[in-house]
Amino acid sequence: MTDTADSAGLAGINLRLDGRVVLVTGGVRGVGAGISGVFAAQGATVVTCARRPVEGSPYEFHSCDVRDDDSVKALIDAIAAAHGRLDVVVNNAGGSPYVASAEASAKFSRKIVELNLLGPLSVSTHANAVMQTQDSGGVIVNVASVSGRRPTPGTVAYGAAKAGVESITSTLAVEWGPKVRVNSVVVGMVETEQSELFYGDADSIAAISKNVPLGRLAKPADVGWAAAFLASEAASYISGASLEVHGGGEPPHYLATTKADLG
Repeated sequence: MTDTADSAGLAGINLRLDGRVVLVTGGVRGVGAGISGVFAAQGATVVTCARRPVEGSPYEFHSCDVRDDDSVKALIDAIAAAHGRLDVVVNNAGGSPYVASAEASAKFSRKIVELNLLGPLSVSTHANAVMQTQDSGGVIVNVASVSGRRPTPGTVAYGAAKAGVESITSTLAVEWGPKVRVNSVVVGMVETEQSELFYGDADSIAAISKNVPLGRLAKPADVGWAAAFLASEAASYISGASLEVHGGGEPPHYLATTKADLG
């Protein structure tokens, strides 16, 4: 008789990432550090990059500005030379300060788009060139944002760029399959060491958390586990997808004006 797990296609599926070489861009602070930590805990060799190093980081580090295509190519070449392979890329580097749209200069908006959209595209393109030569191919996970799906006052270029990240995810999955899988995680509000810059003090964060169906902001590791799942064998038939990591999302504003009992 055929084993139930075998017949269901479950035999041999592995959530571990032992032996995988993983690049996490911006992987030394905030959400990136959480992603790096999860991959390392799952047995991967983690390589990080950022414009500036963080003292005491336990991961291999390369200085790289993902907006500079030559710098990105040098980074990918260095990883391939040192490790002989590159199995996973997590395009996490990004972000934007708050600037009202009417006050944002063309130069500012261009830099935000370069960092959050063109940077991930550059990293993905050079990583794909390596992954296509490997028998096992590779996986690219792009960090997108709920800001790409709803109005984002004060970060208009960032929101537009993150919408673009989901678009390139679906397109590259078609162009680069079957060797390379490409997916994204759509991240909501995350509590990091810099949370107060975005959400205010502890009382403000607690109030904001009440609007999230799961009752809290995400931890960086929550994003890391989602990315690690997409990189694992358990997700071997998932490509071109967007996995939402937002605690259930943000309830529509109109609900605050109604007397409906949603409990």
